[in-house]
Amino acid sequence: MKRFLRLGRLWQAAAVLCALAVLYWGLIASDRYVSEAKVVVERSDAIGASTSDFASLLVGNTAPQDLLLLREYLLSVDMLRKLDDQFKLRAHYSDGARDPLSRMWFEDASLERFHRHYLQRVSIEYDDFSRVLSIQAQAYTPEMAQAIAQMLVTEGERFMNEMTHRIASEQVVYIEKQVQVQGERAIAARQDLLAFQNRNGLVSPRGDVESLSSVVARAEGELAELRVRRGTLLDVFTAQSPAILEVDAQIAAVERQIAAQRSRMVSTKGKGGLNRVVEEQERLQASAEFAQDIYKTALGALEKARIEATRKLKNVAVVQKPTAPEYPLQPRRFYNIVVFVLMTLMVAGLIELVMTIIKDHRD
Repeated sequence: MKRFLRLGRLWQAAAVLCALAVLYWGLIASDRYVSEAKVVVERSDAIGASTSDFASLLVGNTAPQDLLLLREYLLSVDMLRKLDDQFKLRAHYSDGARDPLSRMWFEDASLERFHRHYLQRVSIEYDDFSRVLSIQAQAYTPEMAQAIAQMLVTEGERFMNEMTHRIASEQVVYIEKQVQVQGERAIAARQDLLAFQNRNGLVSPRGDVESLSSVVARAEGELAELRVRRGTLLDVFTAQSPAILEVDAQIAAVERQIAAQRSRMVSTKGKGGLNRVVEEQERLQASAEFAQDIYKTALGALEKARIEATRKLKNVAVVQKPTAPEYPLQPRRFYNIVVFVLMTLMVAGLIELVMTIIKDHRD
């Protein structure tokens, strides 16, 4: 008899719980209206782009990242503060006329509790297949639900555009600084080259070296002819004859000229050689040309950044405007009642089974 009494109490408790669930979801639970909007992120710079662009294949489409970033912002505390300032959301969600289980209990609840309640009433889901962001906002009146959804869409578009332009503006400022630095570097390199030319009194040292080389080549040819002539005269005259001495004097003069010209081209004392002058000038000239090329590249990048900064690179396109709800979709009364009753009966049946097994083992 005791066993039956215990089982009867279990099912009585289950029946009471089911009755309370029916009472709450059937009569007490407050209606909540749901407004839904769907948005996508468009890129204006992608219009007309080639689909076979290898760089675009490597980078991929940034739309999912943009939508996920937008989702995080719309669910953030900053967005909640803006909604509260605009619509007094705390007062609406903590309205004492609503049932205590669905509303926020205190209007002056902490920000963390308020944000947790907000996340229960606002749903933002990303559809990876269609790449659409679905926004759902719940409120106790259809007007409030639609207003919340509309502000989420408006603030989302403002956030994406502001973020895009801020990044573009920061890039422009950075590139402008680099252009200034590279311009000063190019001017300094050209000034160094000009000062070097003024110090040495040479505009084109390489041309002077080539001229000296041709002079030395002609002198060496003349020296060779003189030596051949001297050898020929030695067959007729002695080494002390005036003819031989005259040729020796000419050979010595040409050799001195060759040595002098070579000393101008090449110096072994660490300075004064045209070869060192040529090397220094070519180094300075290469540095100046390199600085000028970098400056031109920076100017091109600056112009491109300015053009992109003036464009609206990303735009939140509304696929479906926030709906004006006519029927409260929440709570799902019949569904909740059926699920709760089934779960309660299942738990009660499991408890009864466990109690029966324990009783059998004791016996």
